[in-house]
Amino acid sequence: MNIGVLALQGDVREHLTALAESDVLARPVRRPEELAEVDGLVIPGGESTAISKLAVSFGLLDPIRKRIADGMPVYGSCAGMIMLATTVLDGRSDQETFQGIEMTVRRNAFGRQVDSFEASVEIDDVDGGPFHAVFIRAPWVEQVGGDVRVLGRVAEGADAGRIVAVRQGNLLATAFHPELTGDLRVHRYFVEMVRQAL
Repeated sequence: MNIGVLALQGDVREHLTALAESDVLARPVRRPEELAEVDGLVIPGGESTAISKLAVSFGLLDPIRKRIADGMPVYGSCAGMIMLATTVLDGRSDQETFQGIEMTVRRNAFGRQVDSFEASVEIDDVDGGPFHAVFIRAPWVEQVGGDVRVLGRVAEGADAGRIVAVRQGNLLATAFHPELTGDLRVHRYFVEMVRQAL
């Protein structure tokens, strides 16, 4: 089983490490021919407008959309969540996404870099208790379509109840960065999604 990490911008290395520690072959994906060789794809955190522009420049926007439409499992963290959304609020007017999950996402919803924080999030389908989540200029989900399952919400504070983890079929997204925590449960959950899709 090969799982790729979209290697255009963002925390690519951290996802590659987490996947390797989850006992799968992980590889960077920068070109359409590399995308064709993977069974699943991770879209890392980073800067969503940069990832969007680079996906167009590298000829990956339409191939990724097609693989998503054909059922390839994809997981997006933070900026990756934005890239999987059908609607983005507070983004650039020319920002493209992969149009995977029927949801409306607000960019930088929790605030600027200085407002980054950590919080416990209960994630449905992920055993082992609350997940220690790292939010860095993170989005949140404002609205979901009928086929989208909400897996996690902020539990405490002024933003309690905000949606920060969702799944629609073979697509998974979190507003936080599990690759920065050393906790492999989200990555292992995604690996199992890929395994079941083979």
